[in-house]
Amino acid sequence: MNQLNYSTGSLVSPQANLVIVLSGPSGVGKDVTINAMKARAMPLHHIITTTTRSQRQCETNGEHYHFVSQAEFVRMINSNDFLEHAEVYGNYYGVPKTMVHRALALGKDVLIKVDIQGALTIKKNLPGAVLIFLAPPSLDELARRLRIRGTESSSAFELRLNTARSEIEQFSLFDYVVVSHSNRIENSVNDIDSIITAEKLRVTSRNYKL
Repeated sequence: MNQLNYSTGSLVSPQANLVIVLSGPSGVGKDVTINAMKARAMPLHHIITTTTRSQRQCETNGEHYHFVSQAEFVRMINSNDFLEHAEVYGNYYGVPKTMVHRALALGKDVLIKVDIQGALTIKKNLPGAVLIFLAPPSLDELARRLRIRGTESSSAFELRLNTARSEIEQFSLFDYVVVSHSNRIENSVNDIDSIITAEKLRVTSRNYKL
């Protein structure tokens, strides 16, 4: 808990470092938002997710994801290496527990990008995590972004859009909602920055036990 020290006129703030979880439906703009946050040099340690998904041409291993085989992923599950893991659209994704633990131990705020299912699992395993739901302005706009991305077949496109509808209904399980406008990414980053500032000023700090 923050303490006011009137003898020195200062605020003693032993606020725990934050675990920020950014989530939202596929195609909402999570990567674009995170890239804008990086460009602004926001002081956050970005956790890289491990996945069995095939690497896309625009992706770099160790930067966008850690790409591993399914056998290696299963080994990591059996070793209890993940804070959360799940199967999404036939591929496995997991957040390495040690990476989060090391960053917090070094006094860093952590940013984790996961899908809705993963975010809620982290909230269960790590109640102090701050969950931010990145929402599209509308479903029509989300569908437009998915079409432009062009990384899915027509059947996969419909699956992602239908999944997005059900995921958006779960936004009330999150701590904050930020609307992602494709032509106003800086506004989304400003909102997230404001959330982090507000969390830093909490009277009662969030505690993390991994």
